[in-house]
Amino acid sequence: MKIEEEIKQSVFKDVYQKAYINMVYTSNWLEQRQSAMFKSYGVTLPQYNVLRILRGQFPKPATVNLLIDRMLDKTSNASRIVDKLEAKELVTREQCPTDRRTVDILITQKGLDLLTEMDGLGNAGFTGLNNLTEEEAEILNNLLDKVRS
Repeated sequence: MKIEEEIKQSVFKDVYQKAYINMVYTSNWLEQRQSAMFKSYGVTLPQYNVLRILRGQFPKPATVNLLIDRMLDKTSNASRIVDKLEAKELVTREQCPTDRRTVDILITQKGLDLLTEMDGLGNAGFTGLNNLTEEEAEILNNLLDKVRS
C-alpha cells in the first residue's frame, strides 16, 4: 500500500519529505510486526538484538560497551536488557578474570536454542521483504546506505 493511503495524506512538501515520512513509517511498521512475532518467544526487539550479538561473539564473551556499540537501537539501556535476559537464563554475567572492572556477558545454551528456534521465522517473510526480488533488496540496501553516508 502506498504511503499516501497508509497515512491518508495526498500532498507532501516535496519528494524528500515523502521519502523521509515513508522511511519513518516503514521503520515503525517493521518494528511492530517483529514485536508481535517475538512476543510469543518472550523477548523484545532489543533483547533479540543483544542475543544475536552475543551469538555472533560466541564462544567469546562480550561487554556491555561492546553491546552498546553494536546494537541497532542506540537508545536502549544495554545493562537493563542484560538483566532481563539473565533473569530468563538466556545469558550469564561473570567478572572478567583479567580485568576485575569488566563484566563478561555470555549467551547460554538456552539462549542459543531460542535463537535457533527463532531463526525459523524467516526474516524476509515476516518483515514484508519477501515482496522484493534479491536485486530490489540490494538496491534498497544501497539506497539506505547512501542516506546514512
